[in-house]
Amino acid sequence: LQNVRIDPSSMSFQMWKDIPVPFYLSLHFFEVLNPKQVLGGGKPVLRQRGPYVYREYRFKTNITFHDNDTVSYLEYRHLFFQPHLSNGTEDEYIVVPNIMMMGAAVMVENLPGYVKFLLSGALAALKQEAFMNRTVGEILWGYDDPLIDAINNIVPGLLPFKGKFGLFKDFNNSDSGLFTVNTGMKNISQVHLVDSWNGLKEVNYWRSSQCNMINGTAGEMWPPFMSPTSLQFYSPDACRSLTLVYEQSGHFQGVPTYRFVAPKTLFANGTDYPPNEGFCPCMQSGIQNISTCRLNAPMFISHPHFYNADPSLVEAVEGLQPNKDQHGLFLDVHPMTGIPMNCSIKLQLNLYIKRVPGIVQTRQIKPVVLPLLWFAESGSIEGSVLKQFYTNLVLLPTVLDYLQYILLGLSVPLIISAAVLLAMRK
Repeated sequence: LQNVRIDPSSMSFQMWKDIPVPFYLSLHFFEVLNPKQVLGGGKPVLRQRGPYVYREYRFKTNITFHDNDTVSYLEYRHLFFQPHLSNGTEDEYIVVPNIMMMGAAVMVENLPGYVKFLLSGALAALKQEAFMNRTVGEILWGYDDPLIDAINNIVPGLLPFKGKFGLFKDFNNSDSGLFTVNTGMKNISQVHLVDSWNGLKEVNYWRSSQCNMINGTAGEMWPPFMSPTSLQFYSPDACRSLTLVYEQSGHFQGVPTYRFVAPKTLFANGTDYPPNEGFCPCMQSGIQNISTCRLNAPMFISHPHFYNADPSLVEAVEGLQPNKDQHGLFLDVHPMTGIPMNCSIKLQLNLYIKRVPGIVQTRQIKPVVLPLLWFAESGSIEGSVLKQFYTNLVLLPTVLDYLQYILLGLSVPLIISAAVLLAMRK
């Protein structure tokens, strides 16, 4: 118990502070093969590209202990491209939706007609099209787009940023917010549970207090002596707490684990799963609207390839083949310590595109939730850390268990001999 608390003297503290597990971020893009047909109302045909793999380093800074048995910290992520693990380079070109343009078109759909007229004129002047051909590096880490300034001039405040636009621009070399978690010094059952995030006890993105709750841990470790039921963690990337459910017991490199997976209700809509009503306005089950925490852009998250989603989402495009082995997420956790041994968290980012009256560049595009990319953050304990785990948590307990029976076996004849000697003396 002492060694799983967040305490500089505990065995797990250094692991918690500077995570020794090698994490990898694998990204798969969906290239649109028939952009002209989509503009005319045709079904999008997609081809998966990648993976583009990055080594991810995580470390904590600004670690501050508080009197109420909590500790605050910032965790930073640094990503480095791994050519030898990737199927392609960052310089490759991919045809994808013009995310900035298509997002802005949907965002101004209900604004006065003159706003759409001005936006359509700006798009024409800047030669913006509904689909763009850019490199992997540009789409991920940013490219200069004069459309940003144009949109901010037409609708001030619509885009609260300037300069480059990239889907993962704020993901690299940045922190995930100020977490304050319980240390477990007085109550071990509370260790790693989030006390606040960025000073908030709950977020304000959603329409119900239940959906706004910050539950569970920060997703790195959990309290010890876990039960085979469920676990929770708060994900800043998903803007919400996620609940995974127990699937099965197993072993990772000889260490016993519980496997937790996503329930089918994780991204279900409010009709199919009433507790999720607070995440609405909803569309089909299997996708979650995250526009309220993504600048009101028409963005959705889901499992990759719309795994566990309404079949109509898969049927609306060509090129998706959802299956559990490739697209289901999982966490393998050592139940005694609450430390993950092996994990792969997978999510897909989607853009809702459609024809917007008044925006001529959207042509005759039919409404569709279009996959942009999916990513997996994966890691497993290995090397000296795994050896230490196996020795302390598997080998030594096994030896002690056998030793117990050996000592018991040796004690039986001694007890009998002592009893015989006592009887003879009498």
